[in-house]
Amino acid sequence: MNVQRFLHAVDRFSMVVGKTFAWLIVVLMLVVCGEVFKRYALNAPTAWIFDANNMLYGTLFMMGGAYTLAQAGHVRGDFFYGSMKARTQAALDLALFALFFLPGVVALTWSGWTYFNESLAMREQTFNADPLPLYPFKFVIPVAGLVLLIQGVAEMVRCVLCLKTGAWTPRLNDAQEMDVVGDQLAGSSYVDEADKREVIGKAKDIEQAAQQRNAGISQ
Repeated sequence: MNVQRFLHAVDRFSMVVGKTFAWLIVVLMLVVCGEVFKRYALNAPTAWIFDANNMLYGTLFMMGGAYTLAQAGHVRGDFFYGSMKARTQAALDLALFALFFLPGVVALTWSGWTYFNESLAMREQTFNADPLPLYPFKFVIPVAGLVLLIQGVAEMVRCVLCLKTGAWTPRLNDAQEMDVVGDQLAGSSYVDEADKREVIGKAKDIEQAAQQRNAGISQ
């Protein structure tokens, strides 16, 4: 397996994990809608609903971290970064990954595993009239940390390759918001073909520029 195949394999793994746990937003929506109906229509509120919402949202948030990193979607203050050469960006990224990312994520994974084991040993539960077990949710912490750590190692490999070649290696990109906009415009019967092509072209140009900036690709 060459390096590019390894990077794409890690990207694909992070994407599968992120997309799988993204379905929790549907579960969360159904739980909230059901609770609203029970509370206001049936006057029968559920004691554990607040804890369940927190655990569902927390799981969704944590397990989506590696996917976001794989898509270069984390917030970056790139006022100066975007104007740097690719090798300079890679050197800066590699230093920040080594100094902050690795120690932080390793500490998160290690302490999360300890946190989970302590919770499992006492069969920890939430504090309400109908308690929920807490240790399954706490198990998400080390799992999310491990998945994020794997993606972070891949990002560091990208930085090393960029330092050698002077260019960023391509990412395994997912569907973007502009793709959805293009599909909607393409299927619209209220916009003529010339306007469709113009708007879709401009949208793709904006998306490409944003992807290059987020991925650290210098023009």
